[in-house]
Amino acid sequence: MSERRGRSTGARRAAAFALALAVAGAAALAWDGLGGGSSRTTRRTETRATPVARKAPTAPLAFQWVGDTVLGSAYGLPPNGGRGSLAAVKKTLRLADLTWGNLEETLSVGGTSKCAGSSSSSCFAFQAPPSYARLLSTAAFDLMNLANNHANDFGSSGLRQTHSALKRAGLTWTGSPGQITVVQRRGVRVAFLGFAPYPWAARLENIAAARRLVRKAAARADLVLVAIHAGSEGADAIHVPVGTEYFLGENRGDSRRFARAVVDAGADLVVGSGPHVIRGVEWYHGRLIAYSTGNFAGYHNFGLGGTLSLSAIVRVTLRPDGSFVKGRWLSVRLVDPGLPRLDSSKASLHLVGLLSKQDFGGRGARFTADGRIRPG
Repeated sequence: MSERRGRSTGARRAAAFALALAVAGAAALAWDGLGGGSSRTTRRTETRATPVARKAPTAPLAFQWVGDTVLGSAYGLPPNGGRGSLAAVKKTLRLADLTWGNLEETLSVGGTSKCAGSSSSSCFAFQAPPSYARLLSTAAFDLMNLANNHANDFGSSGLRQTHSALKRAGLTWTGSPGQITVVQRRGVRVAFLGFAPYPWAARLENIAAARRLVRKAAARADLVLVAIHAGSEGADAIHVPVGTEYFLGENRGDSRRFARAVVDAGADLVVGSGPHVIRGVEWYHGRLIAYSTGNFAGYHNFGLGGTLSLSAIVRVTLRPDGSFVKGRWLSVRLVDPGLPRLDSSKASLHLVGLLSKQDFGGRGARFTADGRIRPG
């Protein structure tokens, strides 16, 4: 029996039993404080202290994920405060119970850039005004992953300002070391976690620690969703290799081993970003792993053309027990200066279908002509 099967039965039942004991104990103490002490009072106490088990939720929830999102930076700020940047995909982003993505920049002012004093042509630091957080909430985002290589571009001050900006905009976030973000929708508790190979994030390289954190999240929530920021970068980084990837000398993690390990530990869905290109989708123990959906928005910020312009919104509907109901891959294309548009040519859909088969064989997801996701 795998760990995830154990979590679905034993761990959840144990958690419910422990909660019932706690409720019963608290109720008994409350009644004891009323005085009396007779056997009649004791019997009444026992009757009234009988715990009412939490009714298991049954309604499925739809989740949407998008990749690297940079609304503005030193390389350019959009006109009108960015109010039109995500307009072309706003209606689609609203078609889920929870929409999240990878915010690959700070929303801050001031501070020292990590590239200050650097002569390297490969150092990039991204910072947009804190007010841009409203662009995300207006576009129907609920939560952002901050486990990535640009969340700390302006140090701890920039990261704190980003947290504050998201909070003011009514958004939450995940991805800090040890962070488990639990959101409730229609009675379903959903835990979100983000991992990346950096000290300001839950560590992608420490798989044992990641498994422990996912198991902890599974004990708190009905569903566990994990985001990874992993892998090499560039137009030719479309395949998920076996083993650890490196980029510019950095350990960018072992995506396959990590994703499968967290599913074994209790994750119900794994989504990814980081390579700046589309990568394949894998089925593992009945759970979906979408290794990368490419860049999502980058005003004058990301390279464009070919595979670098292909993106997606991945939508997955899950039951509260983690089982798959349906899914869809929605093709997106970044158009100059790097903003998302739904792509009627479905170029990214054709690419992800090919990559899923090439990289994962029989475990690769299959896709219908309109983007529906089928088990491999």
